[in-house]
Amino acid sequence: MSDLELSPFQAAAILIVLSATLGWFNHRFFKLPGTVAMTLMGAIASLAVIAADAVLPASRVSETVSRLLEDIDFHETLMNGMLSFLLFAGALHVDIEHLRKGRWQIAILSTIGVAVSTLIVGFGLWSLGRLVGIDVPLIWCFVFGAIVSPTDPVAVMGVLKTSSVPPTLQATIAGESLFNDGVGVVVFSILLASAVGGEAFSLIHAGELFLVEALGGAALGGVIGWIAYRAMKAIDDYSVEVMITLATVMGGYALASALHVSGPVAMAVAGLIVGNHGVSYAMSANTKDYLLKFWALIDEVLNAVLFLLIGLEAVVLADRLGLLGLGVLTIPLVLIARAVSVGAPLLFWRRLLPFNLAFPVMTWGGLRGGISIALALSLPAGPMKDILLAATYVVVLFSVLAQGGTVGGLVKRWSGLLKVSATP
Repeated sequence: MSDLELSPFQAAAILIVLSATLGWFNHRFFKLPGTVAMTLMGAIASLAVIAADAVLPASRVSETVSRLLEDIDFHETLMNGMLSFLLFAGALHVDIEHLRKGRWQIAILSTIGVAVSTLIVGFGLWSLGRLVGIDVPLIWCFVFGAIVSPTDPVAVMGVLKTSSVPPTLQATIAGESLFNDGVGVVVFSILLASAVGGEAFSLIHAGELFLVEALGGAALGGVIGWIAYRAMKAIDDYSVEVMITLATVMGGYALASALHVSGPVAMAVAGLIVGNHGVSYAMSANTKDYLLKFWALIDEVLNAVLFLLIGLEAVVLADRLGLLGLGVLTIPLVLIARAVSVGAPLLFWRRLLPFNLAFPVMTWGGLRGGISIALALSLPAGPMKDILLAATYVVVLFSVLAQGGTVGGLVKRWSGLLKVSATP
């Protein structure tokens, strides 16, 4: 084994130590939102590594960090590991009654909304590429649209925890972010297969795959969640009941992969059932306390590691700096696509969701995060991957740092203005 190779345990140890150290500094001195702080400090650390290599080429620090990130395999770690835990933990805290009130809004935003955003971003990137002299085939532009259109449930729910958003709007935002990433992954897979295989895009075939993946995932999540609920209702032992939830997440996600249905959708549905029916009817107060604190801790630790990884990915992009300019140009494009995809439906739902608050919050609060990075990293090697990965990283970095760092203040300011305007 060479001196650059790390075992999975060593890689995990390095990430946990870094996360704990940076988390301590943030809590002690900076007091930024956790996701923002980890991404920012990870990006600063990446720039320091790149600068160190420029000053001392023999140091090979960038090579070591790049090898660490390659050994971890961001895409595999997130999509087939962390995501199942994060989605389940997030869904535990979503009120299913509020979710039911906005079920049609959530269904439309997480399906038609993703499709509309994908089209707008795709055509926009194709036009921008021609403008700056970078030739990106239209099908690959749509692939990029599918990468950046889903909002990241981890980032979004992290912001909602610290924002005073009305319950119905909060449930709509949380529900959309929980389900639109599963839809986005399905759309991405369909478009990528067409881009790589050169086959003509078939709307009928795409619809069939979507129904199997998304509805199959929802059905599987419902069955798994109900089994977990019944199992926990039959006993009263907090340690066994926590293990049941772990088995639900790990076994359920593995089963979804084996059945070729959407694991993210399955985990969101299972988490909703356990977090509502399970917490209300199947747990003692002692078990509820242990279980919710356990999953809150899992959520916090994985959040810290995930957004630290996002920041550190800048090291991998060090040799693609020339492509970052196109990524900067896509930032307003992605925001416009988000505004259109949520703004049009919100106009029809003004009685249920206050448009003057919902529109700015859902547009600016539609954060992109680890899922977008993971999808971009899963692209096949080649010039298209270099272009789309660089653009995705810029969009995610802006989303987490600029949008994530200011959306809490936006909510407070907008809510205050609305209260003042409503006062006679």
